[in-house]
This record gives sequence, C-alpha cells and structure tokens, in this order.
Amino acid sequence: MPAVVVVGTQWGDEGKGKIVDVLTEKADYVVRFQGGNNAGHTLVINQKKYILHLIPSGIFRPQTTCVIGNGVVVDPEVLINEIEKLKKEGLNIDSNKLMISEKAHTIMPYHKALDMARENKAHKNKIGTTCRGIGPCYEDKAARKGFRLIDLTYPDIFKERLKNVLEEKNVILKYLETEPLKFEDIYEKYIEYGKYLKPYLTDVSQVIWQAKKNNKNVLFEGAQGTFLDIDHGTYPYVTSSNTIAGNACCGTGIGPSEIDLVLGIVKAYTTRVGEGPFPTELEDETGNFLRDRGFEYGSTTGRPRRCGWLDLVLVKTAIRLNGINALALTKLDVLSGLDKIKVCIGYEYEGKTIDYLPSTLIEISKLKPIYKELSGWKEDISQIKNFDKLPETTKIYLKTIEDYLKVPLYLISTGPERDNCLIIKNPFQN
Repeated sequence: MPAVVVVGTQWGDEGKGKIVDVLTEKADYVVRFQGGNNAGHTLVINQKKYILHLIPSGIFRPQTTCVIGNGVVVDPEVLINEIEKLKKEGLNIDSNKLMISEKAHTIMPYHKALDMARENKAHKNKIGTTCRGIGPCYEDKAARKGFRLIDLTYPDIFKERLKNVLEEKNVILKYLETEPLKFEDIYEKYIEYGKYLKPYLTDVSQVIWQAKKNNKNVLFEGAQGTFLDIDHGTYPYVTSSNTIAGNACCGTGIGPSEIDLVLGIVKAYTTRVGEGPFPTELEDETGNFLRDRGFEYGSTTGRPRRCGWLDLVLVKTAIRLNGINALALTKLDVLSGLDKIKVCIGYEYEGKTIDYLPSTLIEISKLKPIYKELSGWKEDISQIKNFDKLPETTKIYLKTIEDYLKVPLYLISTGPERDNCLIIKNPFQN
C-alpha cells in the first residue's frame, strides 16, 4: 500500500493542509516531518475555518492517526493549547489518535527570545522570521545542546542541563540587550508540559514501520515550501529545516525505499511571505486582486503575502529537487474574473534564456521572467465537480501547466471547502 509525501513547490502557503485533508479520507496515518509552529495549515470544513500549526491536518478524520515526527521542533505550550482547543471542538485526542516522537526537539523560551532579539537588531537586514524560536531550536539541535521532548519527563536530568544551557543563553541575551530569563520559571513550567505530553510520546519510526508492514496508507505532510528549504531554497531567506521530500525519511525514521509517490502542491499563482527574491511578483492592481480574492494573509502571522503570476520554472525546479511524480493545483478559483492570465515559462539572464532557478541571490536578482499569456475566464468554478464541465479557457490553462512540467495533475482545488476539489486520480488508489 502507498506511502505518499506531500510537499509545497513554491515558498509555502500552497494549500497543503486542504489537500492533505482531502487525501486523509483514504489515509490511515498522517505524519508531519519537519518545521514547527511557524507553519499554519488552514482547513475549511462545513464552512468553519480551522488553523493547525503542529497537529497534522488529518486530525478531523475519525479513522486517521496523526503523528508528529522527530524532524519537527515542538513548542509544548502551543501544542498543548492546540490539543485542548480541538478537544473543545468535540474531538477525541488520545494517545491512539495523536502520537509524538520522543526524539522531537523542544522549543524553549530562550529560543523565542533570541529569535526576536536578533530580528530586532537586524533592522533593514531582517530575514522575515516569524520569531517563533524555530531557527534557534534547530541551532541547538545541531550544536547538541537541545532538549528532546522525552527529556522533559526526567526532572533531575533536565534540571542540571537546563541550568548549564540557560547560563550561556542569558549571556547572549544580555549582549542582544534583552532581559535574561529565570531558571525557576522555565523549569517548573516545562516539567508540567512533560507530564502532560508523556502519554503521547513514542518511537515514531517503529510506529510507521509497523503501519507499512500492516499495509496501511501513510501520508507524510511537509510544512513551508521547496524554496524555503535550508539547503535548496533562496538562502538566506529560508526556513531552518529541509522542506523537500527527502526529509520525510530523516524527519520520521524511515528509509527512502518506503516512499511510493511524491505529490507536489502548486498554487495557481505564486505567493511569498517575508523577505527574499520573487521573480514574478506583481506590485500592481493584479497583485492586489490575487491577494484580496485569495485571502492571502499569513495564517500564522497575519502578514499580507506578496503575490505574482504562476512561475512554472520555479515549479519545474521543485519537481527535480523533490522527485515529484504527481501534482495538485490549488486556488484555481481565485483566477476567475481575469481577462488575461500569464505564466512564467523561462527567465532571461544576461542575454540568455534559462529554464531553472539559479542558486545565488545575485543571479536571481538579474532574472527577467518570460511569460506566456493565456485567456482568462469569468465563470465561478468553485462548485464544478467534473473536469469536463470546466470552461475551455480553464482547461487550456491546466493543459499548459501539465505540458510544460510533464507531470500529471491528480487533484484540482477550486475553493476553500473540503468538497471544492476535483479528484482526477487519488494517490492511494492504483
């Protein structure tokens, strides 16, 4: 039975949560493999909006077990609040419904304080971080100074290590002109977090291995997008983890041979939050139209997203980096009402035409997008359930995408609701 990895092909906010929610009708397990609560997956179910930051999008399916992998960095306070909020919605969130890797690293108060202090000190050179402590937590993980969630369940060991780590962090905070943090406040609070989360903690690698052995459908859910990847994104304007499909293995503890299909999520246009290069950005009325029609405001920060035409060169590069063999297109309905629609099919760079995204900011800053112009459509397509019922100009737009990328479209999202989706082929069905 299949194991499917879902990844974003742009700069995040592609609508992965919606697609994961649709696919979990057939999924037995949904596994989050990287990032932290800097991500926000928005779902609309029965006209009610839900925003998830850490818990996988399959939590609303009664048959689905949700798993948070070791590659995720967890803010215990945020996670516990999310669990309690879902319980108030009537969901049963027990240790059979939600499993959390005991190896996942813990976001500490000093991580958030450092994140904020550095961004404030950066002034005009800001990265555009959400200041949730994600980067500093991954730093400590790499420096072997981090705390895994399981560490919170051993009070004496946690106490001694926290004293040593906090002493160093307070020196750095003082340098950054930020108030030092008190040991007692952190220790007592985090020991309580450990008690709350202990029933959920488990060996996620073993859980997934057993699920595959039992022929269960497993869906791996990434956060952010390909070009926020720490290695392959538009560095330094990236996140602090590997967002590409390969990290589904590292971030959960399974081997590459266990992955059957990689599904790339493509928004029907392009958006970006925060700083960094954006070749097809539109700073005009069309950009405002896309932002307003698509409600393009960050689900985590509320920041307005920068908007532009669909960049097929960007997506083509993402297909190579992730090994994508199927696509899901989202927010197609947002384009309804435009007379003309453009897609980027190449870049002009120093007098030459290239069909890939260069590696450096200097090179990217010199890119001039080459567009193909297509006719738009006026019809409301949100309620269409059959591909053949789509307007002819919409079909041409979709065919243009498939022909350029040479990867088939499996799903097309035509609105925020769970039912606003055309399923051409379900990845969990042969």
